[in-house]
Amino acid sequence: MGNKKNLSSEQRSTLLHTLKVRFEKNMQRHKAVEWIKVQAKLEASKEKLWMLNTMEETGGEPDVVDYDKKTNEYIFYDCAAESPKGRRSICYDHEALEKRKEHKPDNSAVEMAANMGIELLTEEQYRHLQQLGNFDTKTSSWIKTPAAVRKLGGALFCDRRYDTVFVYHNGAESYYAARAFRGLLRV
Repeated sequence: MGNKKNLSSEQRSTLLHTLKVRFEKNMQRHKAVEWIKVQAKLEASKEKLWMLNTMEETGGEPDVVDYDKKTNEYIFYDCAAESPKGRRSICYDHEALEKRKEHKPDNSAVEMAANMGIELLTEEQYRHLQQLGNFDTKTSSWIKTPAAVRKLGGALFCDRRYDTVFVYHNGAESYYAARAFRGLLRV
């Protein structure tokens, strides 16, 4: 990763090329969006490029999934077929991490997302992603958990099985080798 949330010109060029190739390969995700406009927004924000690079480096394979006309922002989601490999085996949040007495994971989904400058997907956003393809057919992903559920010690995660999107609950301190989180970034 770049220093101080900034990438070298070579890193920027490589990332933009990767994003463009993915964008062009997956037009069904963003039919009404033009790459040249996305690229212009990306080139205008070095910090957003750094954030997308962290998504890429952790295996998220970010891609444009929507355009918000009200805010004039392109919305990127992690579009890797399975939950991002570089974010697996993590519990839900810092509180859950602190509660574990032994066998603590290295990080939590909420903290990792905050450090990357991205947000966890909500259930609605996760379901939107699943309309664009089949994701998490062998893995699962933590999603943003309502405060009432979290207050009681739980956290939510989703996956796709039997051609259906399921939402489940688990103790927030749990972690599994096949569970990570998917994030989003507005550019």
